[in-house]
Amino acid sequence: MQIKPEQLAAHLRQQMAPVYFVSGDEPLLVQEACDQIRAAARAAGCSEREVYSVEPGFDWNGFLQAGDALSLFADRKLIELRIASGKPGDQGSKAILSYCERPSPDNVLLIESGKLESAARNSKWHKALESAGVVVPVWPVELSQLPGWAMRRMKDKGLQAGQDAVALLVERVEGNLLACVQEIEKLLLLYGPGQITLEQVASSVADSSRFDIFTLVDAALQGDSVRASRIIHGLRGEGVEPVLVLWALTREIRSMTNLAVDAKASGVEQALAKARVWDKRKPLVRNGLKRHSPRQWQSLLRRCGQIDAMVKGAQRGNVWDELLELSLLLGGLQLHPGVVREFT
Repeated sequence: MQIKPEQLAAHLRQQMAPVYFVSGDEPLLVQEACDQIRAAARAAGCSEREVYSVEPGFDWNGFLQAGDALSLFADRKLIELRIASGKPGDQGSKAILSYCERPSPDNVLLIESGKLESAARNSKWHKALESAGVVVPVWPVELSQLPGWAMRRMKDKGLQAGQDAVALLVERVEGNLLACVQEIEKLLLLYGPGQITLEQVASSVADSSRFDIFTLVDAALQGDSVRASRIIHGLRGEGVEPVLVLWALTREIRSMTNLAVDAKASGVEQALAKARVWDKRKPLVRNGLKRHSPRQWQSLLRRCGQIDAMVKGAQRGNVWDELLELSLLLGGLQLHPGVVREFT
């Protein structure tokens, strides 16, 4: 069966499955879910632990033999299999299928993996894990969910904070859950249990936010100019190459240009279906289509070409300033007269 991370604790209090599979691209949440399973396994009598990391040339037959073997020093043992890539390969897929056909009643298998592609989630070995045990997919905490997540963490530590204090904490640790947990621990050490003020957060919480180029694209498309500016400055500070930022923005603008042309010809919904836009992104894309006409999207695409020339040294200009302006324009913000005339 498949359960959410927040359902795991209740499940473990009721029973211990022979197989657990935890996967996702949020290391903190994956680690916490695995820690819960390890603790439950120890309580269930698994006093011995064997850890295997899947690398090129990994001995899958040896893994299967270890799964069948009884512990020499304990009644039960916990076997951990770590697949960082989320791709066990042909031999690994067969080994997982074989294990799931007859999971050992004396052992508990915990498989930990990075983010899975859609093909892996629909594979036979993944479905076999769902049938033989418990699958726990871990998804990143969305920006809209982060304040509630942080507030619950603070409450668990005996801290209370107003919405303004939590909002500042979230702003400074966005995209970095581990930093969020560390800053909450620091607040507890500095001020003890009780009320935490905005001033206390401002003075003690470092700016540990971490962004990527795709976060920038979504913020710009959403029209969140303040957040887009923060992300641009964050990416620059982290040493991200401007050509990568330009690539992400250009790809999105080119896609939106094609969508705008199709939407004008056949309607928005048909254009979204043709482009196979994910349901989760449809509201974002619809707003973008309302914000700019096909001509304006084409104008933004031409601007991408100008910035590309700057990156290659064929045209003068500050690339990072231009990337910031492009992001703000994408979100509908008009910056200077030349741009305003083009976008009327």
